[in-house]
Amino acid sequence: MSAAHTAPTSPVRYERRGPVAVVTMDRPDYRNAQNSAMTYALDRGFYRAADDDEVKVVVLAGAGKHFSAGHDIGTPERDAHLPFDRRAGLWWDHSGKEGAESRFARESEVYLGMCRRWRELPKPVIASVQGACVAGGLMLAWVCDLIVASDDAFFADPVVRMGIPGVEYFAHPWVMPPRIAKEFLFTGERMSAQRAYEVGMVNQVVPRAELAERTMELAARMAEMPRMGLALAKRAVNQAEDLQGLHTGLDSVFGLHHLAHAHNAETARDPLGGMDIRAMKQAGA
Repeated sequence: MSAAHTAPTSPVRYERRGPVAVVTMDRPDYRNAQNSAMTYALDRGFYRAADDDEVKVVVLAGAGKHFSAGHDIGTPERDAHLPFDRRAGLWWDHSGKEGAESRFARESEVYLGMCRRWRELPKPVIASVQGACVAGGLMLAWVCDLIVASDDAFFADPVVRMGIPGVEYFAHPWVMPPRIAKEFLFTGERMSAQRAYEVGMVNQVVPRAELAERTMELAARMAEMPRMGLALAKRAVNQAEDLQGLHTGLDSVFGLHHLAHAHNAETARDPLGGMDIRAMKQAGA
């Protein structure tokens, strides 16, 4: 078994365990909230797994008590204003721009664009989810092919509280039935791991203490399959989802998402409708 890690200061750790690459978000003090540095580190981790001929399956995990509390909207390391080398599209640098031009360019890159890239990774990816999987955390789990959740995991997209129709990678009606998706959005309430399993969003629910082991067992079984067979099977299912409207649906709702930001900027305190991290916590998000 070989293993290689990123530098300790990276917000993402990379390790290879035989034919399985484990990509771990590593901001546990902030519930693995996703700043841009983490997003680009995840991108590097997925590229590394794609390039490694010994890797057949990838596991995405989160260090600490929670998988991911979503986009970083308030930690000391929030870096939304900083420029990064763009990888997921041809929109120009958002930094130094104003209004919708800045937000649309950035989110086209780090949210919708990155998620689409990761969904197309030609190796199966398993999300190993514990604790909170909220808002932007959903996007990371949903681009994975399978989800193994601990019995203490919960899922929520509370951004309707901001007057926004949902997260940028709007896969809700494809990962769960439409009426369940509406309830999920309209209430903003947490969905338990068991409920997520019942509606087909999660593949397995396991005891928290067994999450890592059970995820690796599943990854090892999958890694027994031929690499090309796995890649083509994944592509076949992804194409079927796209024929059912996933790709165009994401584009359509991404526009509505930014209409909401623009409306908030005109009528509220800020593009988030005044819902900062403290307000979201008080609302139970």
